[in-house]
Amino acid sequence: MEPPIRSEAQLQQRQQRGDLRVRRASAYRRLVRQEGLEAAFASTDVVVAADAVFTDQASLHLSLGPSDPPIRLHSVQLGGVSGLASGGSGELVLPIGGGLADPDRLSGATVLDQLLAGQTLPLDASGEATPLHPRRELHTDLNLERIGAGRLLLHRAIVENGVVAVSSAPGVCHSPFGPLLGPFTTGLYSCGGAGSIGLTMPALSLLGPGSPVLVAGCIGWVMGSGSGHQPSPRRQASGHATTPGAAVAVAVDLHGLDRRWLRAAHFEGHGAALLVAIAAPVPLLHLEGARQAAAGASELEATVLDLALPRRVKPAFGRVSYAELTQGSFRLRDRPVRCAPAHSPRLAEEIAQQLLEALQAGRFPLRLPSRALGSRSAQLPLDP
Repeated sequence: MEPPIRSEAQLQQRQQRGDLRVRRASAYRRLVRQEGLEAAFASTDVVVAADAVFTDQASLHLSLGPSDPPIRLHSVQLGGVSGLASGGSGELVLPIGGGLADPDRLSGATVLDQLLAGQTLPLDASGEATPLHPRRELHTDLNLERIGAGRLLLHRAIVENGVVAVSSAPGVCHSPFGPLLGPFTTGLYSCGGAGSIGLTMPALSLLGPGSPVLVAGCIGWVMGSGSGHQPSPRRQASGHATTPGAAVAVAVDLHGLDRRWLRAAHFEGHGAALLVAIAAPVPLLHLEGARQAAAGASELEATVLDLALPRRVKPAFGRVSYAELTQGSFRLRDRPVRCAPAHSPRLAEEIAQQLLEALQAGRFPLRLPSRALGSRSAQLPLDP
């Protein structure tokens, strides 16, 4: 990678003066086509990229206030959802996923949605009796205002790329992305392609511990490498990953989340998930980074995987460009496959616009990571 032409301090000074030049990824790509790469780079400081994808790899962490007499939580249900009492007398963790068998069964995703909607939920807990925590049962109600502190942890918040899911089995295959009709009749693609964070910023190179990102309208913070982090995936000559690749984990304050950019969902045969919109600034520090950020849908590819096989390693059927995917179909084994996004392009566009305005107004911090994401792969199999 070539040395930086712009520094973090220069970009911060421009932001403080109110003349930071920010463009959404789609507008930046248009400018590159119209005026050329060097001219577009010269007139753009930061590109805004965004994703709005489904995840069940997340958890809701709540810090509850004291009771009188005190209770040391042992078994807890909030809104009918069982949680894990952890880390103290009032710490509660709810998994976002769950509810495999019953689409009407509540999960951490639905609890989060209900809290953000202003609903009041029943809290039922049993305690471990100790001399300092003698209470054995607690029954009360909680709403957002009665929760002193809380955070949403997205263990796999941002990934470099996604996959194109298909099924070789006849009939319907229930997948983490939605139902697939087979054999090889429909497909679902999990990444937005051009304009997504990971394909605007290969290797997530400008994200690291402490990096700010916009999560559902609230500033969240990168904690480090995320679940399934794979820093050395297959890459195109341009440096863009062709598989999910690097991943980051993000924490965000519960009380700042905006329900407009969060959706609780349920996938039959898989369980609950959360659709969450995230945007990140991509500072253009050098021409090579500007070139990577300018890659269009026809230049970016994702790998086609057969999800019908319940094995760790899925059969792969080559790669397909995002230009084909966004047209609604692609060819696989000389037959057409209809496809659709397993994400929300609309929510991604909305959150990108929010971040653009916040950067220009100086309401969002612009900083480079103090250290890079880890080089160790999180994809170590549990095979004996």
